[in-house]
Amino acid sequence: MGIQTRVTSLLNIEWPIIQGGLAHLAYSDLAATVSNAGGLGQITAMSLPSEEALRDEIHKVKQLTDKPFGVNFAIGQGHREFQHMVQVAIDEDVPVISVTGGNPKPVLEQVEGTTIKTLVLVAAKRQAEKAAELGADAVMVVGHEGGGHIGRDDVSTFVLIPEVVDAVDIPVIASGGISDGRGLMAALALGAEGVEMGTRFIATQECVHAHERYKQDLVKADASSTVVIKSSLGQPARALKNEWTDEILNLEADGAGYEGLKDYISGHANKRYIYDGQTDEGFGWAGQVAMRIRDIPTVHDLFKSIEQDVNTIKQTWQT
Repeated sequence: MGIQTRVTSLLNIEWPIIQGGLAHLAYSDLAATVSNAGGLGQITAMSLPSEEALRDEIHKVKQLTDKPFGVNFAIGQGHREFQHMVQVAIDEDVPVISVTGGNPKPVLEQVEGTTIKTLVLVAAKRQAEKAAELGADAVMVVGHEGGGHIGRDDVSTFVLIPEVVDAVDIPVIASGGISDGRGLMAALALGAEGVEMGTRFIATQECVHAHERYKQDLVKADASSTVVIKSSLGQPARALKNEWTDEILNLEADGAGYEGLKDYISGHANKRYIYDGQTDEGFGWAGQVAMRIRDIPTVHDLFKSIEQDVNTIKQTWQT
């Protein structure tokens, strides 16, 4: 059935639901399944080692689905050069590119003149306005409760979304704190025209790269299970709380700086936890919405559950 908004029309999808970029986790298996379910699946480009690896992953998605999908470029936080990877996405004529974690201008300029639709993740109204000025087709707006890298202002999704909706003319996609149909409908009520979900898609059967321990930690999470790290570096990011993140926070409190923190916040430390389940040797990103996750369904069943939520809410509104 789906829900029709400017986002579904822009991206040619049935449901205005976008799977987050999910560093080291968002590959063809998950992306294709989300797209087949009616949303927009994404590949994480900058977690791949080379142009050839990205090209292969794009080909795999195309073999698994004939639906639109996206390629996410996380270009901030010290990532390597990305222009050559963007060119692969252009050459392969991917339907959608999303940009997170840095200034989107170089990517938007590089894809200018193509048919590729562009989404930019922002964490503040001023960033959304800038993205719109630069020509982004839509903005994804993440509040303080989101997982992974978030904004420097402690503003929640519920407050931030209507602020951005009032400030820009392009479609707004809500991110942070959303895991089900109630979150989707709440976002639409705030003026957003779609949602991005990251943490919820980690706890699915098709997120095959995520260790079972990681998924179970999400299922067991409560209100105190996430913490914000890297604030001392001006790069706040939300992760599951464990002994590793406790040590990071202690180092930050002691003024360790980047040199003192780099081994603790590295991609290697992240992968030790999310790939190998080494909870005492690494960390995993997660939003506060982890406390709302109760199971590890298939993506298909997750979408069916969202549809049921939406139908129930519509019936309630009509009575």
